[in-house]
Amino acid sequence: MTAISVSQCSMMLSFVAPRVEGFRSSRVSTDIGSLASQMSGIKISTNHLQKVSHSNDLAPLCPSLQPVARRICPFTGKKPNKANHVSHSNHKTIRRQFVNLQYKRIWWEEGKRYVKLRLSTKAIKTIEKNGLSAVAKKAGIDLSKK
Repeated sequence: MTAISVSQCSMMLSFVAPRVEGFRSSRVSTDIGSLASQMSGIKISTNHLQKVSHSNDLAPLCPSLQPVARRICPFTGKKPNKANHVSHSNHKTIRRQFVNLQYKRIWWEEGKRYVKLRLSTKAIKTIEKNGLSAVAKKAGIDLSKK
């Protein structure tokens, strides 16, 4: 929550005056919006947005963006399926059927090391049958460290 001094509050309250007939000002509405938003701790006004985005006041409110692992198997290309959940009354609700992805450490013979991969169970069975290098080559995946 942003603290507001008494002088700032009194200056902002001076804009909240009764409306004079025939007098329309965008400045009054902008400052009222800014006042209301400052009282709640968030600045909405466009002239304050640039200051707020770079300030450290909102650091706890905006966690740093973390990369999210997609639910797609890199070897088989399997991805979530959209389906309907059908209730007893035949009411259909859209749901997702996710791929059975597993984190798996697999020995890579050409690299003489273990490779940790997130694979579907179908890809694990294919790798056990054909070998990691052959499946990675077919999928166009480079297993060497960058």
